[in-house]
Amino acid sequence: MKKNRSSKRSGRAPKAILRLPDLDHAKAAVLNSLTCPDAQRGYRHAIDEFVDWYCSEPRLAFNKTVVLRYRVHLESRKLAPGTINLRLGAVRRLAYEASDCGLLSPDLAAGIRRVKGVKKLGVRLGNWLTTEQSQALWQAPDADRLKGKRDRALLSVLLACGLRRHEVAELTFDHLQQREEHWAIVDLIGKSGHIRTIPMPGWVRELLEDWFSAAGISSGRLFRRVHRAGRTWGEKLTEKAVWHVVKEFASKIGIAKLAPHDLRRTCARLCHAAGGELEQIQFLLGHVSVQTTERYLGCKQRIRGAVNDHIGIEPTNGCL
Repeated sequence: MKKNRSSKRSGRAPKAILRLPDLDHAKAAVLNSLTCPDAQRGYRHAIDEFVDWYCSEPRLAFNKTVVLRYRVHLESRKLAPGTINLRLGAVRRLAYEASDCGLLSPDLAAGIRRVKGVKKLGVRLGNWLTTEQSQALWQAPDADRLKGKRDRALLSVLLACGLRRHEVAELTFDHLQQREEHWAIVDLIGKSGHIRTIPMPGWVRELLEDWFSAAGISSGRLFRRVHRAGRTWGEKLTEKAVWHVVKEFASKIGIAKLAPHDLRRTCARLCHAAGGELEQIQFLLGHVSVQTTERYLGCKQRIRGAVNDHIGIEPTNGCL
């Protein structure tokens, strides 16, 4: 069996069966190779689930056959194809890093990387709010309380600026600047290290100023925790806290299973409905591919009343 460079340096032969310390080492290598907090969180969860399953079985070899068995296990749980493929992608990455560290045979790792995902049948429907629901959501917090002022500002930024929850949690006063006589969130580092600038509507800026004034803050992170006694404490708001704010007020207006990312999708659709150009919405959300933006909009082709029915070149009298 061939040894890769790492195993030659360490003098150890690659293994077929990985124990928990080996898996933890490979997992750390995977997470260290990722720069996006969302990706790190997703991979950590997926790898932990696989490790729990793998270690519950009696001394399984980490090979293609075992990963195929794991795929069957995921399918038996009735998970969505996209979810299964994400979990398998994490396992492939784990095998790659284990091989690169000299813990796993390169041949076994290559076999694992050849495991195919499951086919996606149809298009999964996203979750979008209507204009009325969106307005009701950001207005739901009590504007007379400090926490309510913060939550109104937070929800308005998610809805009107289309930020991810880790992005909104990391916003600082330095991000808020004027460009072309318009307030904007400038040089925000998003997913995969991509940098973008997001225009900020005037009414969102006013809600933020209301929160800043009441909280007595002018530097550091924009959003902070609020004590029950009605005072700010700590230096930042966590991603989990952002999630709880969305769930709390979604429940109050009668919307179940609403996530912060649904507000990002809603922002895209509302911009499109208001006449926003697809390219500008792509810039706003920071998507590399316009196809991703189209999925956020939930676009689908219309046959009746098609876009090419009246384009200005058809006969004016209805006759050929």
